[in-house]
Amino acid sequence: MANYPKIGIRPTIDARQGGIRESLEEKTMALANAVAKLISENLKNGDGSPVECVISDTTIGRVAEAAACQEKFERENVGSTITVTSCWCYGSETMDMDPTHPKAVWGFNGTERPGAVYLAAVLAAHAQKGLPAYGIYGHDVQDLSDNTIPADVAEKILRFARAAQAVATMRGKSYLSLGNTCMGIAGSIVDADFLQNYFGMRTEYVSLVEILRRVDYGIYDHEEFEKAMQWVEKFCKTNEGHDYNEDRALFPGTPMTTFNGKGKGKNREEKDADWEFTVKCMMIIRDLMCGSAKLKEMGYLEEALGHNAIAAGVQGQRQWTDYKPNFDFPESMLCTSFDWNGPRESKILATENDFLNGMSMLFGHLLTNKGAMFSDIRTYWSPEAVERVSGKRPEGAAADGFIHLINSGATTLDATGAMTDAEGNPTMKPHWEITEQDMENCLNATSWMPADRDYFRGGGYSSHFLTKGGMPMTMLRVNIVAGLGPVLQLAEGWTVELDKDVNDMLDKRTDPTWPTTWFAPRLDPSKDAFKDVYSVMNNWGANHGAIVYGHVGADLITLCSMLRIPVCMHNIADKDIFRPACWNAFGMDKEGADYRACENFGPLYK
Repeated sequence: MANYPKIGIRPTIDARQGGIRESLEEKTMALANAVAKLISENLKNGDGSPVECVISDTTIGRVAEAAACQEKFERENVGSTITVTSCWCYGSETMDMDPTHPKAVWGFNGTERPGAVYLAAVLAAHAQKGLPAYGIYGHDVQDLSDNTIPADVAEKILRFARAAQAVATMRGKSYLSLGNTCMGIAGSIVDADFLQNYFGMRTEYVSLVEILRRVDYGIYDHEEFEKAMQWVEKFCKTNEGHDYNEDRALFPGTPMTTFNGKGKGKNREEKDADWEFTVKCMMIIRDLMCGSAKLKEMGYLEEALGHNAIAAGVQGQRQWTDYKPNFDFPESMLCTSFDWNGPRESKILATENDFLNGMSMLFGHLLTNKGAMFSDIRTYWSPEAVERVSGKRPEGAAADGFIHLINSGATTLDATGAMTDAEGNPTMKPHWEITEQDMENCLNATSWMPADRDYFRGGGYSSHFLTKGGMPMTMLRVNIVAGLGPVLQLAEGWTVELDKDVNDMLDKRTDPTWPTTWFAPRLDPSKDAFKDVYSVMNNWGANHGAIVYGHVGADLITLCSMLRIPVCMHNIADKDIFRPACWNAFGMDKEGADYRACENFGPLYK
């Protein structure tokens, strides 16, 4: 089991002895235990283990007790804190002063003791000291004897805890940059200072030559490779799709190393060799990210260590893919929540080394524990354009138009929608819920297409599938703007299905060898960027986006406020936005206040 960070629970209390403190000890500890129970029963880490909470050994009434609590939290790997109280306490003495810990305070709404007064006082202290905290105050008054957590309080506690655990999990990890800048894409200019200052992460740079070295020298688990190839024979090679390269002419002067006489298509022997090569690449990339005990047994002590990477990106185009099979299979399968070893936590491997999209995928994965898609935000299809091209006007969820999400690379097979919930609806699952049937359904829904050798001269295999409609999804992206810094944009919506003939006609206008997802964002006439689907597409800030299962926009907004990244575009209701209490001091327009607060407090780790 991984050593995940824990959430510290700080029960604060009125320190006056002789009747006051004694009467509150049981109540205060009961609230702390209730919060810990709520979190551990509802939130899980990436390996499926419950998020652990650590409670202070004593209630905290004075600074010495706050210091003792902090020492315990440091020993226990606490990465964020929630302070709870039902009474007045000494604010600046009892508050959490760690500048890197996301922190929240729940002030019990009861009339017998002034918990709300302490909440307001300590939030003011947090603001004055430059240590933003999230204030949690229940809507309705509770009796002093009531230790239950109201639904509105529980929602905020869990929203904070999900985001805070994501922040703490990223801290101290690495982003592994395999290769360098891809085809001039700015997102693949990996910014080590940004990763360090905003996420507490380091950046590791490895040349793609290292993958070739490990292939040539056999630095991978050979037993696992044989197992993987048996799995590929059964589930992937049997689902190879049409080789469109056979329909493409080989132009004179094109540096193409192999072809079978049918245009640019490879022969069977060459295709089989591509399968073996690309499986080795997948295993090697995983080992570079996470290390391998097997490599240690083989005597490769340095290679066995890995790079402690929680996310990675691989350059691929153009130098690699003009020469060797592409990384589409490794990208798709590493981002999938299973492989030949069965269900496992999905990895984050960004296509084209777009680290900004990789970090966006990581946000979504850490908040949901599910696979994350990497896609081009490729095309907006208006109802009129669909009707002109296909002769049919889209209906239902697609009636207002939709966005075509498609990319050759890291689209997790989870996104086929071939997994089903208890009611038979398409879904995506955390890996500990995935069954053998779920895996087979995803594989059966996926064709492995010989890579388009106009794009990828070295060959390879690209996953091709059509995402089932009706799944709630959130599309997101971090962008960096000169003079402003990072911003995040998001759009909640749903996958949609089209009539088969319409789907085929539209899909083949782009690239029939890549996976397709049709996405309809939820519209909101009160927001310019969401007044129609065209506006969503027109306001998107980059060519790529990360897409995760579920409507998690509110969680993303909370997460970004912890990291001091303003949100420039979203379709979340104001009532669901949960940011630190001192954001209110930066003006009554929520988005403008978010920008001003993030600029004022600066990156979390700088």
